[in-house]
This record gives sequence, structure tokens and C-alpha cells, in this order.
Amino acid sequence: MNYFNRLNKYSGNKILYYSLLQLLLFFDSFGGVCSKLASAEPFLSLRFCLCYGGMIAILGVYAIAWQQIIKQMSLTTAFCNKAIEIVWGIMWGVLIFKEAIKWNMILGAVIVIAGVIIVVTADE
Repeated sequence: MNYFNRLNKYSGNKILYYSLLQLLLFFDSFGGVCSKLASAEPFLSLRFCLCYGGMIAILGVYAIAWQQIIKQMSLTTAFCNKAIEIVWGIMWGVLIFKEAIKWNMILGAVIVIAGVIIVVTADE
């Protein structure tokens, strides 16, 4: 196998792992939604237990999947990508909790996305 074939094969795997990482972070961000929903319920009520249990389940799956992801990429790059959860948090706030988006939230999201892109491209 020549150099270019190996490079293309590696790049394909890299795109796959970045995609899996983003999917995992999207999934993990929903744990915050479960947490906020649980906080609005009476302690130990059925809805509280379901929301809190959902959050714990999400964290458990996330912990296992995170270990598998960081085996395949730089820890620095993977951890930097966690900041993208801020963007997901804004999205969940608007869609589920009917929160308003302010200009400083958009600015912060753009800065986070730019930072993630810089780190990911520098890792290449």
C-alpha cells in the first residue's frame, strides 16, 4: 500500500472518530436536559426518579464510549471538542425550555466552534 492510500485510509478513520465523538457529545448534552427536568420535580417523585435515572444512564454510557473514543485520538483534541456541548445546551434551552437566545450566546457559540475547528485542524 503506498503512502497516499494509507493517508486516505487514516483520514477516513479520523473523520469517523470525529463524527462518533460529536454524536457522543450530543448524547451527553442531553444529560443536562434530564438534570434540569429532574430539578423541577418533587424529590423522589416518579418523574424525578425517571429524569435522574436517565441522567445517570446517559453518564454511564458516555463514560464507556468516551474511553473508546480517546483510544483512537489525542486526548487534547477529544477534550477540546467537549466545549461543543455549550452549543447543544443552547439548542436544548431553546427547543425544550423555550429560552431566548441572546447575541452574547451566539457570539460565544461561534467562538467555541471556531476554537474546536482550530484545534482539530492543528491536530492533523
